Parts: sequence; structure tokens; C-alpha cells
Amino acid sequence: MLDKNKVSLGIAPIGWTNDDMPDLGKENTFEQTISEMALAGFKGSEVGSHYPADPKVLKKALDLRGMTICNQWFSSFLISRPYEETEAAFIKQCQFLTQVGAKCIGVSEQSYSIQGMLDHPIQEGKYVMNDEEWEKLVTGLNKLGRIAKDQGMVLTFHHHMGTVVQTEEEIDRFMESVNPELVFLLFDSGHLSFAGIDPEKILKKYVDRVRHVHLKDLRKEVVKQSRDGKWSFLKGVRAGTFTVPGDGDVDFAPIFRILEEADYQGWVVVEAEQDPAKANPFEYALKARKYIAEKTGL
Repeated sequence: MLDKNKVSLGIAPIGWTNDDMPDLGKENTFEQTISEMALAGFKGSEVGSHYPADPKVLKKALDLRGMTICNQWFSSFLISRPYEETEAAFIKQCQFLTQVGAKCIGVSEQSYSIQGMLDHPIQEGKYVMNDEEWEKLVTGLNKLGRIAKDQGMVLTFHHHMGTVVQTEEEIDRFMESVNPELVFLLFDSGHLSFAGIDPEKILKKYVDRVRHVHLKDLRKEVVKQSRDGKWSFLKGVRAGTFTVPGDGDVDFAPIFRILEEADYQGWVVVEAEQDPAKANPFEYALKARKYIAEKTGL
């Protein structure tokens, strides 16, 4: 069982409205989204594209529902653009997150990413960094990690399908290269499974450096269709590649056990982008909440 005094349970709004495909869930308002999250028993939310940009407005709406912001995605372009551009945007986002009470920022390197390309097969043609680009990425993230730390925040890095840090080898090189005092790992069970990596193996190896957890389940049959049909990442999302914990094929028992044994402290967040017209967000939030309560005691 996970310790309720150390581990908090959140959920991402991407199941209600998809940031990369705004037509998915465009009818779901910000107020409806966070109200259903709270009603389903979640205490935290990540920031969605339809959330208020004014931190005071956002914080008030969440406070009314007994919720808080636990993390926000940040797109870095450290290997393809001048460092100063990413740093300026990063500082601005850290300041916003601080104002709404968040302590974590989730960075994903989006240079040359194929995840948002509608017609590019997600299993083919991923960009691979050379040594010079690796150095740029690591140096840049260490600098951003120092900025985050100075603001009382934690920089977590999100390995992700279609990006320059996707494979097991890339994750290992990344973790060996960055400053362990400044850059931490955002562990995502779904993206590891999609990449053909055993989530248990990665978590066991790096759990002491994990500061944020995404609980994302996977439907293996849809992944097979995606691979065979050369689907893009987004086409797979529409078809149901991902789902909430307990509804797919990822074995979460060892994941929860490793977190418990390591005395993990922080957020575990349900993140499952689906078509809300096919998978009612509130219904699936309740399903995830019930499953996690049964398996972890949260």
C-alpha cells in the first residue's frame, strides 16, 4: 500500500480535452473538467490547454474544489533553437506554476518530434541525436534544473514516444548524463509499454530519481494495429491506444510495489488520452480511482 501522507493522487485533463487534437472534447469546459475530477476523488490536476491563463483565476477555481495543480507539460527545444529561447519560456512557466502552488514541471524535448505529426508512423523514423546534440540537451537541462531548484521547484523529464528520448538506451544515456541533483525522471508506464520497454525494469532502476509518475494503461491490440497499419501517434490515440489504469494490459502491481518499497513521495497521476466521445472522461476517471484505491490504498 502507498502512504497517503506521502503520495497524492492526480489526473490529467487530456482525457477531457486533447491538447494536440482540440476537436477531441472541445465541448468539455474547464469548470466541468475539474468538477468531475474532484467528484471522482482526485486532489490534483495537470494544466490543460483550456485552463485559465490567469493564475489567480485558476487557483481560486481549484481551491473551491479542494484541488491543486501538480505539474504542467513544458516543451523544450534545446537541440534545435538558441538556449535563451527555451530558458525564457521555462522561467515564465515556473513563475506561473509557483503562483498556483505546483512544485513540479514536466519537460519534454520536442525538437524533431514526430508525436504530433498526423501522417507519420509513430514506430518509424524517430530522430536520433548525435553526440553534439546530446551535449546540448544535457547541458541545457542541467541549467533549467538549476533555475527550477532556485525557485523551489523540481524539473522532471518526460520520456515520450516519437521524441529524442524514447528507447531504453536513450533513457539510460539520459539518466547517466544529467546532473542527478537537478534533473529528475517523470516515469510514464504507458509510453514505456508502447515503446516495447518493461516499465518495471525502468522504475526499479531509477525509482530513487523519479519525482513524478504518470499512470497510463495500454491496449496491446490497438498497439499491434498501430504498428501493422503504420499509424501516427495521434491516430492511435483516437483509436484507443491508451486507457486508464486497470482497463488495459499494463501490469501495475509491480509498479505500485516498487514505489511502495522505495518510499516514493510525490504525485501519481492518471493520464490517459482517449476520444471522450468513446470513453466518457468522468466514467473512466471513476474507474481509475476505484482501481487505484483497491491496489494502493490511496
